[in-house]
Amino acid sequence: MYRFSLIQRKPLLAAFLIASLIFLLDQFTKMLVVQNLYLGQRNELTVFFNLVHVRNYGAAFSFLSEAGGWQRWFLTIISAIASMVIVYWIKKSDEKKYLETLSLIIILGGALGNFYDRLILGYVVDFLDFHWSGVHFPAFNIADTAITIGATLFIADNLIFNRYTKEESGES
Repeated sequence: MYRFSLIQRKPLLAAFLIASLIFLLDQFTKMLVVQNLYLGQRNELTVFFNLVHVRNYGAAFSFLSEAGGWQRWFLTIISAIASMVIVYWIKKSDEKKYLETLSLIIILGGALGNFYDRLILGYVVDFLDFHWSGVHFPAFNIADTAITIGATLFIADNLIFNRYTKEESGES
């Protein structure tokens, strides 16, 4: 299996570089949306995808978005704590668990992107709108995508790949 040598040798450096790239891509795309689309604007690009400019004052799927304002600081604190836990986890990660470490780094980049929005703006800028037959999936952004990809890799690594590793080594 291919090994991510930078992640194995210098997990904190790799975390900083990859998470920074994800954070910068997320912030750059949000900046483009804010500069080029007015709030609430929707540009239909395909029969199933729109670019939109919306603000999410809550968490995933706009959970708590109508909570009255306290959720901004609650979610900001949760994001900060989660990011610190992930950095600690990356620092303490087993060098053989490179896919798990990579998944945590990807999650960290996304978490920092949304953390920044909540801290500075008070909301998260979302702009990717997928729909089918009049049903819209909640709008999301690059940070949300990174968190989802990272979580999927993390689950796959811990539920699927680790099972095969244990079977190959004779562990039960």
